[in-house]
Formats: sequence, C-alpha cells, structure tokens
Amino acid sequence: MPNILCKHGLKALAAALLAASAALPAHAGKTVDAIKARGQLVCGVNTGLVGFAAADSSGQWSGLDVDVCRAVAAALLGDAGKVKYVPLNAQQRFTALQSGEIDLLSRNTTFSLTRDASLGLHVTTPIYYDGQGFMVPAKSNIKNPRQLKGQTVCVQSGTTTEKNLTDFSRANKLGIKPVVFEKLEAATSAYFSGRCVAYTTDASGLASIRNKEARKQADHVILPELISKEPLGPLVRRGDDDWLAIVKWTLYGLIEAEEYGITQANVDQLKASSTDPVVQRMLGQTEDTGRLLGLDKEWLVRALKATGHYGEMFERHVGPKSALALPRGLNNQWNKGGLMYAMPIR
Repeated sequence: MPNILCKHGLKALAAALLAASAALPAHAGKTVDAIKARGQLVCGVNTGLVGFAAADSSGQWSGLDVDVCRAVAAALLGDAGKVKYVPLNAQQRFTALQSGEIDLLSRNTTFSLTRDASLGLHVTTPIYYDGQGFMVPAKSNIKNPRQLKGQTVCVQSGTTTEKNLTDFSRANKLGIKPVVFEKLEAATSAYFSGRCVAYTTDASGLASIRNKEARKQADHVILPELISKEPLGPLVRRGDDDWLAIVKWTLYGLIEAEEYGITQANVDQLKASSTDPVVQRMLGQTEDTGRLLGLDKEWLVRALKATGHYGEMFERHVGPKSALALPRGLNNQWNKGGLMYAMPIR
C-alpha cells in the first residue's frame, strides 16, 4: 500500500511540475536580446523581386517577404517600421544568416532537407507554396518543358532551381544546356536578349520577372507544367529556439487569423466585442499566449495591425488583383482546398 501511494504521489508531483513549467514565460534567447538591444530587426531579403521584396524609388520596401519582417518586428518590438532590410543574392543569403549579419532570412527561399539539416539553419513554416516552371518567348511555340530537348536554358546558380533543371533534363533524357549566372539580373538579361531559349525559376518568380523586365508581357509565356515542389518561407539560425518560436508562431498567427476572419481593419473591433473563444484567445482577451513566447499578450494584435492576415498579404502583393495576378491555388486556406494550415494558437 505505501508503495502505491508513493507511486501516485510521484506522478502527481511530476504532473504539477510540468504544469508549472508550462505556465512560465519563455526566456528571451540571444537573438531576441540582440534585436531588442539595437531596437531593430535585421532582415535579409531579395535584391529585387516584385511581389516578394522590392524597393521603390524612395527606398521603401514592399512584398510578401517584407511583410513577414514587418509582422515579426511588430510582434517583438511593437513597431513594424523597426526593420533594416539587407538585400542578398542567392549566394550571399545563407552565409549572411549563418554569420549573424542578419537575424531573419525572408527571401523566397525553398525549404529542403539539406538547408534545414546541414547549414546550421532552421526552416520555419512555408508562406508560399510554389513550383519550378519555365518561361519562353510566345513566338517559340513551345507548349511544355519536354520540348526544350537540346535547348539552352538560363538559370541562376546557387539555387534549388539549378539542381532541379539538371535532374529534370537527366530523368527525361533531354540534354538541356544550362546557361548559369551568379546574379539574377545577369540571368534575366541573357534570356530577354535571346541568349537562351527559356528561363527557369519558381513560377511566382517568373511572373515577377516578366512583369518587371518584359517590354510586352504577352511576348513571353509561362508554361503551365511545373517540375518541382518549392515551399518558400523564412529561415533562422539554429541554436536559438526562443527566436525560432517567435518567428514561427507569428506566421501561424497570421494564417490562423485569416481562418477566423480577423483582418487589419477589424482587429480592434473583434478584440473588444467578439464572443468566439478562439478569437478571444488569439487577441489576448482570455489567455496571455505571449508569455509563452517571451512577448506580451498584444503580440498578434500588433502583427495583424501591421500587415493584416495572410490572405490580405497575399492579395496585396501577388494575388489576382496585384501586378503579378497569381491565383491563390495551393496557398489558399486548408478548408478552401489549399495547403495553408496553422498550428492552433492555444
């Protein structure tokens, strides 16, 4: 009998300790401490990809990846404007994050095993599900990638795109001749000058490049067939779980806010009047989820005020009414036929 009581007592004690530890606020990691000390988030972005990260003539950055930086800064620092944007090409991006030059890499980067497991980096969660495609001149009459047998294709080095092109050519015995460039601008210039029969990158990138570089968009066709999966999203350095959690859960919060109809315009109204227990919890009315992240209870409210929910970000920068006019497709909510599925904020 005493042994049974002892066993039950130990179980009760273990459960109590676990519950107590779960209630404790997260300790800010070294990255969070550094960001707070400088009062600014340093975010690595593309050198210029319309819809994802591009600066206007006055140096103001905008795009889906830029909004990620703004939302995280709002959640952590209370101000979406406290971001320093560092433009990086494909070769520079991982080194900049590994070395600590940037805090967050939000640069249309594909998640892969190698990048997650061998570069000292952590993937967070996809913010755009994409796939690799091809752009060809309309006058070429090419309708699918298999018609590129023996042809030249412009591609940027240091990317999953380059490897996928080689794999696709080899698997289909096409003998495609890659023309490789270190810089995006050099690769696109070569394609538009006629040096290559086709240009290949993520389909969203093709739409952005065509919008920015083509004299007439109708002169260039993006082939409908995709040859790979390209889940794009931000990355952080390994070794700081607290920072990883803040970035990851800010993104989940933006995705889940769309599911529950919390917008940039109505967040204050819902915070004051909603009776939905999920909405109340997300907006800090019934639970302080921020404590678990080392933040305050208004963390998600601030992020939503800065950028709106995920769907608003998508429509503003890359959606059907934007310059890129991309369909929502796989990037729709999970309950509307897409893949956007947030872990519950609870």
